[in-house]
Amino acid sequence: MWITSSLTTAKSPTLVALGNFDGVHRGHQQVIQPILSAALAAPETGRPTVVTFRPHPQEFFSGQSRPLLTPLDEKASYLSKLGVEQLVLLPFDRALADLTPEQFVETVLVQHLQARQVSVGEDFCFGRKRSGTATDLQAIATPFNIQVQIVPLHTVDGERISSSAIRQALQEGNLTKANQLLGRPYSLVGQVVEGQQLGRTIGFPTANLKLPAEKFLPRQGVYCVWVYLSKPTDPSASNHLAQALPGVMNLGHRPTVGGVQQTVEVHLLDWSGDLYGQTLTVSLAEFLRPEQKFASLEELKAQIQSDSTSARSILAAAPAASSGV
Repeated sequence: MWITSSLTTAKSPTLVALGNFDGVHRGHQQVIQPILSAALAAPETGRPTVVTFRPHPQEFFSGQSRPLLTPLDEKASYLSKLGVEQLVLLPFDRALADLTPEQFVETVLVQHLQARQVSVGEDFCFGRKRSGTATDLQAIATPFNIQVQIVPLHTVDGERISSSAIRQALQEGNLTKANQLLGRPYSLVGQVVEGQQLGRTIGFPTANLKLPAEKFLPRQGVYCVWVYLSKPTDPSASNHLAQALPGVMNLGHRPTVGGVQQTVEVHLLDWSGDLYGQTLTVSLAEFLRPEQKFASLEELKAQIQSDSTSARSILAAAPAASSGV
C-alpha cells in the first residue's frame, strides 16, 4: 500500500473514503466498503484510497496528545488487508483547518486527488469550524462529477459503533463489547525488550513489550491473550498469523515488587524460547482481574499459577481468531 503525507505525491485518480478511522472498526469498514466495491467493479476508475488526518483534529485544537486505538503501522496493516491501496495522511495544520468546505473539495479532492467517488459516514463534518456536513459535501462535489455516498451510522444492539465507545469498553475491561464493536480482538503490537527478568526467578518468564507511545491502553490488570510471534508488518511473513499461542498478560506497575513504571508483560503458556527483538501481536481475549499487590513473591507466584489455569480454560473454549493485523 502506498502511504503518503503529501498531496503532491498521492497517486490519482482515486476513490476516496474520508474520515479519521482510528480503530478501523466495523463502522469504519462500512464507510470504506463502497470504494472497494467500486474499484473491483471498475479498476480503471481510480485507486481505492483512505484519506485521513494527522494529527487528529481534536489533538491539533486541544494541544493534547490523543492515544490511538490503531497507531499508523497498525492502521495501515488493517486497511491493506481490507483492500485499500493508498493511505493519504493529510497534515492537519492551520492552513487545512481554515479551508472552507468548498475550498477543501476543490483543493484536496478535485485538484490533487482527482476523486471520482467519495464515501463518508453520515456524521462526517469538514472545513473551517466543522461547518460542512456530509450532505454539504454531496452538494459541493456534484458539479465536479464526484459521486458522494453517505453511509448510515452502524450500530450493534442499538448502540452506535464508535472509537469512543470502544475506548470506554476497554477502560472498563469489557473485552467482549470492545471486540464486538471492533469486529476483531483488540491487539497490542510491540517489540520484546529486556526487562528485570523477575518472572524467570519464580518460574514464569515474561516478554516485556515496548509499545508505540501513542497506543491506547486498556484497563490495568491481568488478561488472557492469544500471542502471534512474527512481526505483523513484515510482507515476507505471509503466514505470520498461523501460530497463535495462549498466554497471560499483565498491564500495570507491578506493585508487589515496588514497580514504578507501567509495563506490559506477557507469559506464554507451556512455551519457551528467546523472544528478544521479536515483534509480538497480543490479542486480548478476556479480562481476568485487576492488578493487585501481594504480601510476598510466593503469593504472587500462586496467583500467576491460578491466572494461567483460568486462561487455559477460557482460551480452550474460545479458539484463536485472526487478530486482523
